[in-house]
Amino acid sequence: MGNNLVIFWDFDGTLGYREGGWGGALLQALDEKGIEHNLKREDFRPFLSSGFPWHNPEQNHSHLSTPEKWWSGIKKIFREAYNDLGIRAEEAEDLADLAHRFFINPENFRLYDDTIEALRKMQQNDWNNIILSNHVPELDVIVQGLGLDKYITECISSANVGYEKPHPEIFRMGLAKAKNPQKAWMVGDNINADIRGANRVGIPAILVRKEKRNDVKYQADNLKEAARIIEENSRKE
Repeated sequence: MGNNLVIFWDFDGTLGYREGGWGGALLQALDEKGIEHNLKREDFRPFLSSGFPWHNPEQNHSHLSTPEKWWSGIKKIFREAYNDLGIRAEEAEDLADLAHRFFINPENFRLYDDTIEALRKMQQNDWNNIILSNHVPELDVIVQGLGLDKYITECISSANVGYEKPHPEIFRMGLAKAKNPQKAWMVGDNINADIRGANRVGIPAILVRKEKRNDVKYQADNLKEAARIIEENSRKE
């Protein structure tokens, strides 16, 4: 029965998060190189608000077909940020590489307190847990480093498939990976990427860890509550 029941889980902001985010990785690189600075994470924010593939999710990014190609554009953003914030250009190249390595290190990621419990419970109840996330090419390595691989059957990162949520194609890919399940749900913290994106292809979705909204049918404060919503609706059917 398990093959017919699937939950797609967003990762960042839903199952876990990276401490300090992108700005934190950029700062870590500066500190590792011993470069004196007075920068804060917030100083990098304007440079990180555009240029990532998920900032243009309506586009097909399958041309970024390898981690090297995907990271090439991101490291360009990193270098430009360092340069504009007063770091010498000759140092920015190494700093960008370091920031990449710091960002993807599983030791810099944290799981929410309810993540393992929710995944384990749904797995025990014959649901396949699949991560479907707008994330980096190395997401599967991060997931394994956090010990989540015991509870999931697939880890789909947008960087590896060329489409970002809410694009319908990434959800179709997820359904195909799940062998077109009898029942599927999406759980995520982003109203547009996770909820509207999933609803657009007929997948019911639960908004988690956000303030309640009048325009969202299913909402939960935490993953335990999200799991309860899924099971209650499945019993009704």
